[in-house]
Amino acid sequence: MNRRELIATAAATAVAGPALARQTTGASMTRPQAPVAKKIPVTIEQLGRVRTDDYQWMKDDNWQAVLRDPTLIKAEVKEHLTAENAYREAMMAATLPLQAAMFEEMKGRIKEDDSSVPSPDGEWEYYVEYRTGDQHPRYMRKSRQPPFNTPTDPDFTRIETISHRVETPQLLLDANALAEGKAYSQVSAADHSPDHALFGYAEDAQGSEVHQIYIKDLATGEVLPDPIGSATGDFTFSPDSQWIFWTNRNDNGRPDKIFRRPVRGGETSLVYEEDDDGMFISVGRTSDDAFVLISIANQETSEARVIPAATPIATPVVLEPRHIGRLYDADHWGDRWVIRTNADDSIDFKIVEAPTATPGKANWTDLVAHAPGRYIEGVALVKDFIGRQERADANTTIVIRDRSGTEHQIAVDEPAYALSLRGASEFDTTVMRYGYSSPSTPSSTYDYDLATRERTLRKVQEVPSGHDPADYVVERLNAPAADGALVPVTIVRRRTTPVDGSAPLLLYGYGSYGIPMSASFSTNRLSLVDRGWIYAIAHIRGGSDKGWGWFLDARRMTKKNTFTDFIAAAEHLIGSGHAKAGHIVAQGGSAGGLLMGAVNNMRPDLWAGVIGQVPFVDVINTMSDTSLPLTPPEWPEWGNPIEDPEAYDYMMSYSPYDNVEAKAYPAVLATGGLSDPRVTYWEPEKWVAKLRPATTSGRPVLLKINMEAGHAGSSGRFDYLKEVAHDYAFAVWAIDRGWETA
Repeated sequence: MNRRELIATAAATAVAGPALARQTTGASMTRPQAPVAKKIPVTIEQLGRVRTDDYQWMKDDNWQAVLRDPTLIKAEVKEHLTAENAYREAMMAATLPLQAAMFEEMKGRIKEDDSSVPSPDGEWEYYVEYRTGDQHPRYMRKSRQPPFNTPTDPDFTRIETISHRVETPQLLLDANALAEGKAYSQVSAADHSPDHALFGYAEDAQGSEVHQIYIKDLATGEVLPDPIGSATGDFTFSPDSQWIFWTNRNDNGRPDKIFRRPVRGGETSLVYEEDDDGMFISVGRTSDDAFVLISIANQETSEARVIPAATPIATPVVLEPRHIGRLYDADHWGDRWVIRTNADDSIDFKIVEAPTATPGKANWTDLVAHAPGRYIEGVALVKDFIGRQERADANTTIVIRDRSGTEHQIAVDEPAYALSLRGASEFDTTVMRYGYSSPSTPSSTYDYDLATRERTLRKVQEVPSGHDPADYVVERLNAPAADGALVPVTIVRRRTTPVDGSAPLLLYGYGSYGIPMSASFSTNRLSLVDRGWIYAIAHIRGGSDKGWGWFLDARRMTKKNTFTDFIAAAEHLIGSGHAKAGHIVAQGGSAGGLLMGAVNNMRPDLWAGVIGQVPFVDVINTMSDTSLPLTPPEWPEWGNPIEDPEAYDYMMSYSPYDNVEAKAYPAVLATGGLSDPRVTYWEPEKWVAKLRPATTSGRPVLLKINMEAGHAGSSGRFDYLKEVAHDYAFAVWAIDRGWETA
């Protein structure tokens, strides 16, 4: 994983203490008084450089314990965060009706009693459903109509007997009941055992990504004793369903070990321990259930270790030793390995095959050769076919290949869209699933027969309040960057919205870790678009929107390309009549929050407002703190400022927190979560503390810290919508200069 996916009424907090006392002149009242953070200068010497941090006190020295129990946070930090939340609520009190209206709109676009398309596996079909009013999903299965492939396991008769007793859909887990009485509860992973007798699920009950893994016996309905604690949430059953493997989460929040134990309880055994703090590890099974697969990787180097299904307690064997700069991921295709890799200068990746017994690189043979500019994002395998998803020019294509090498494409002729290959839940099938949407078109789910090339529409996303794609226009522009690169920009607007610079525009960006921003459908955005806004996505470098090279062109010593690309996108939108300077709200989260902090410093004149969601803004301090979960694993992405003077100087030149200075900043909203292990709460807190006294514009700088959640915000689907409504209301408020009457 990479760093960085109930609004109280103002009346309850507007006079929450001396930090919020309203200044008065006679009988008139002015805006609420902002909290003033105390300064305790700390001098930091590093690589012969010296910097001063006035707000280092905001970091709780006991932060690891706070992640597990937020009540342990030190009193002065809690007091300051509480005052900041109250100030923001008081400042934005006039937006409460708009927030409520947007929330009801967003909720009205969700089909409350909904379910996913069932995924067939053996004699069962598995799916999730929501009932009206539910905040969380219910995990379900139902008997599958024959014909279907039956396992050869000698226990199959017993399992079949169980299934025949289930005439109606069977509830595997009600996540609403699991969440009852908890401020936060998120089921991060759930899966059934290959023999369909057990159901495992991992719950994060703080938002801190510290999980407990539970196993339920589906014959008795009982949850087995001795849940697995201190886990990342990543787990898998062995192919014979007798063992469970999981990834341990150490005290620094990093995955460091793979453990195994019998599924129904027993002695725990260490399977693998990773010595390098800079590597992420996870565990799963190959598509054909022939191996347990341990994946080890950071942003530029990877390795796989495998355990044969026939000997699940064997020591894992290295598939191909790690080599710095070489990435590969492996899957097994019945009689051979299929490997996606950037080996041999294949920047946009290629696919190779290797014998089962000798899978090392010396035996790799090209199956799909490298083609520059055609980035192979992923591979899905079934018995006689390979599906792969490719990305070019910020759009995707699905390619199907059979064992003879014959290929055909699934493509869409639109300017901007999202086509996603979802693969199959079972290996012995000719059907794969894929999804399609565009910024104006709700998501459709298709089952595709790989042999006959026939597709079956299984579901179209319903928008209960009504939606007509013809009411909207989707455009794809290309913004020229300073070095000549063309930055794709996806736009959605109502057909009636003028393109003359008069419409407010929200520009969203991310641009890190090679993660692309898909041109997909979002019902939430319509609450802005239907109010006459233009919504734009900048497909900037640092993502893989135009290939893996697009990512490599904006990392470490070229990271500033991410920021200048975003600025180029804004300037192009101004030049094309879609926007005007000072009438744009910029938004990004996590590493996209770094983007927000950087462009806020570089070109504050472009923005009416900036929304930094869980923003990674204290870059130099975070990347110098090896106790934090993601610091060593992310040195390949950002550089190591502890050992590399050049990396230190370059990082310091753009680190948003360190480059705040006296200038006319736009209105700023920074958000965070007290239990967030990815971007810790003190990053947005420190950023706001430094920005507020620096800005000369008189525009507000606001902080919203969710005291009961982590990186992804609230866990309930409706509570999360309230957070989205809040941020969009801020955008409207920033354009309308709402603070002037606060």
